[in-house]
Amino acid sequence: MAHHALAAPAKSRLILLGTGGGPTPKPNRAEPAQVIIVNGAAYVIDCGNGVARQMALAGLNLGSLRAVFITHQHSDHNADYGNLIWLAWASTLTSKVNTYGPPPLKEMTRLFLEMNDADIKIRMADEGRGDLKSLIAPHEITADGPVMQDANVKVTAALVDHGMMKPAFAYRFDCPDRSIVISGDTRPSENLVRLARGADVLVHEVMYLPALEKLAAGEPNAATLSDHLKTAHTSTEEVGRIATEAGVKTLVLSHFVPGGTPVIPDKVWYDAVKPHFAGRLIVGRDLMEI
Repeated sequence: MAHHALAAPAKSRLILLGTGGGPTPKPNRAEPAQVIIVNGAAYVIDCGNGVARQMALAGLNLGSLRAVFITHQHSDHNADYGNLIWLAWASTLTSKVNTYGPPPLKEMTRLFLEMNDADIKIRMADEGRGDLKSLIAPHEITADGPVMQDANVKVTAALVDHGMMKPAFAYRFDCPDRSIVISGDTRPSENLVRLARGADVLVHEVMYLPALEKLAAGEPNAATLSDHLKTAHTSTEEVGRIATEAGVKTLVLSHFVPGGTPVIPDKVWYDAVKPHFAGRLIVGRDLMEI
């Protein structure tokens, strides 16, 4: 019995930290972010505004942060990229964090450290902390393929199509017990289907077109915004088809557009996707663990 327990693979945890879509802060959903935890090590994918706070609300130790993956350089996905690591360092972080994402990730990292140099220097002198700069190792990715591998996870990236924002990536995490794919922001993508083939869990962005028409009508830049949303994102119908084509076991909806108020009930999202996907379907919400 004991021998069997030793042989069991480490159980991965997936927590949706923020499930709203778009750069505007919302009362009912935090900005896009998720974390995968294996053997106590945290791998964060996307750093929307408030990600460090969401990790605290999820009961996670910020010192467990080991890597950060940015899908693309839109503000709802990178606004707290530097903040997450800086705040973790002000908490319990003492080990290196490798970061991965499209250019200009290295320059962003350098500028972030420069901008916050006063606080960093004071805390090093006043609180005896090590140098934050030495804890961050940024790696820029520009193409499909392997991103990193350690004792806990193997990570692979695939280019997706997010309109003018290039490059934009999806990431696949092959953990000891299962595979998890995070779509990032994308229109329906054959490359994503290939990456997600046979995955246990696919977390995919989604937009609900009927509500979008109403929302866009109230915006001063309605026509342009509506056009961006339709050409750079995935509708409820399309996301079901993508998950079916990839043969994933569980589809998790996230990055809801529209995601603010008026709130679209979970049942509306579920019913719009379910006819197109026979597997397990989950309507994501902040702090949900899958």
